[in-house]
Amino acid sequence: MIFDVFFFISFVYIVTLEATFCVIKASIVNTIKHKSMRLRVIPTLVITLFMLLILTYGCRKYDNYPIVPHVDFDFIKIYPDSLGVDQIGVIGLSFTDGDGDIGLTAAQNTGVYQFNLFIKYFEKQKGVFKEIILTTPNSLTGKPDTLWFNGRIPYITPEGKIKAISGQITDTLFVNNFISPYDTIKYQIYIQDRALNKSNVVETPEIVINKKPRKP
Repeated sequence: MIFDVFFFISFVYIVTLEATFCVIKASIVNTIKHKSMRLRVIPTLVITLFMLLILTYGCRKYDNYPIVPHVDFDFIKIYPDSLGVDQIGVIGLSFTDGDGDIGLTAAQNTGVYQFNLFIKYFEKQKGVFKEIILTTPNSLTGKPDTLWFNGRIPYITPEGKIKAISGQITDTLFVNNFISPYDTIKYQIYIQDRALNKSNVVETPEIVINKKPRKP
């Protein structure tokens, strides 16, 4: 309660300063054009502008999003290597979340908090898209390790009473499965907040990967 009162007093003080500055600027112009009226005009302007600013800020609405996160696909850009073979893709997503519990701390790195950005990889094989789980050999265990496309969004919860947030996420991915002959791929993506609410799933358009080096 003390914080709210202090915030309101500070806010009124800032608004008053802004209003006073505008009035001073206006009064200089009025002094040049209407010297005889300046003493009557300035008090009226001060009261009018002050009330307008108070009403404007007092009625200001903040973004109101659902507490379940929502994502929209924005773009994907493909980048080739020096030989002209497509290797890297950068994906862009927009997101909203009503209570701002997006992102993981460094301590949240196991179990259900290992990832909060989930990406599935698909290849078009014989005209049908199939999810592909990529693996790599592990000489220590003798078993293949899974290569995840998943990622971690860092802790971005806003401070203060208003927690609703929106923003953009970009992630860099390898796009060329060099052991596969198929060249058309896509991704499905969603995010998850710290309350384990899953967002909607978005899908990229079909992406044709150039797997052949350019001719010298």
